[in-house]
Amino acid sequence: MLRAAVLGSPVSHSLSPVLHRAGYRELGLTEWEYGRHEVDAAGLAGFVEGLDDTWRGLSLTMPLKDAGLSVAVDATEVARRAGAANTLVRRDDGGWDADNTDVAGVLEALAGHLPDRPERALVLGAGATARSCVLALARLGVRTLTVRARDTSRAADLLAWSMDAAGMRNGSVATLDPWVTTTDDVVVSTVPPAGAEDVAATVPATHRGVFLDVVYADWPTLPARAAAAAGMTVVSGTEMLVHQAAAQFRLFTGLAAPVAQMRSAGLRALGGEP
Repeated sequence: MLRAAVLGSPVSHSLSPVLHRAGYRELGLTEWEYGRHEVDAAGLAGFVEGLDDTWRGLSLTMPLKDAGLSVAVDATEVARRAGAANTLVRRDDGGWDADNTDVAGVLEALAGHLPDRPERALVLGAGATARSCVLALARLGVRTLTVRARDTSRAADLLAWSMDAAGMRNGSVATLDPWVTTTDDVVVSTVPPAGAEDVAATVPATHRGVFLDVVYADWPTLPARAAAAAGMTVVSGTEMLVHQAAAQFRLFTGLAAPVAQMRSAGLRALGGEP
C-alpha cells in the first residue's frame, strides 16, 4: 500500500479523507489509502520520523502549518514566502519537502468571481492561513490590504509581512469591529468557527464585493449568511478546500486530480448537493 493522511489537532472534522479517497476511487488507485491522525505541533517531528517508506504525502491542518516547515528538508518558494506549509511530500532520499497548496486553493476558489484586477482586500484573522490568503490576493492584483483581528499586534505583523513578502503597497489594521468602508473588492475570513458570531456582527448592511469564508463546516456559516444578506457574492470554503486538496493529490500521486468527483464527495459529506 501507498499511504497519505491528514494530521492536525483536532482532526476528526477534517474532510480531507473524503476528498482524497474519492479521487482514488475515481482513478482506480486501489493501492492507495488515506487516513487521519491526531498530532499536535510538539508531536509532529516524532510522528514524521516514525513513518516508513510506504508513506508518500501528508496534509497538515491547524496547528501544524507553521511547524510543517521545520520537519522538511526543503520547501517550495510559496511555502517559504507564506511561512506556512499545509503539505509534506516524500522525497526520493526519504526526507520530506514542504509545500503550500492553500494559495492555489484560494486562487481557484475566487477565479471567475472577481474583477480582472481587484485592488482592495480585507482579510479577517492573522494566522498561517491568512498569510496564504494574502499571497493569493497579491497574485490576483490586490495592492491595498486591511487586516482585522482580535489581536491587533498580530494583525500589524501580518500587514508588515504583506508589504515585504506579498508586495502590498498600502494597508491598515483594525480590530474585529464593523467594517469602516465597503469599497473592498474581496473580503476573506480566516477566523475559526468559534469566532463566527463575532465576524458576522462586523458585516455592514450593504456591500457589493466578494466574500470567501475558508470555513466549510455547517455551511452557510454565520459570516456567509451576513455577507449574502448584504448583497455580497459569497464563495464557500469548500471550494478552497477542494482545490487545495486537488493540488495535494497531484503532488502525492503524480496524477491529475478528478476535481469534480472530489467536490461532489465533499458536498455529499457535508449534507449538500449533489
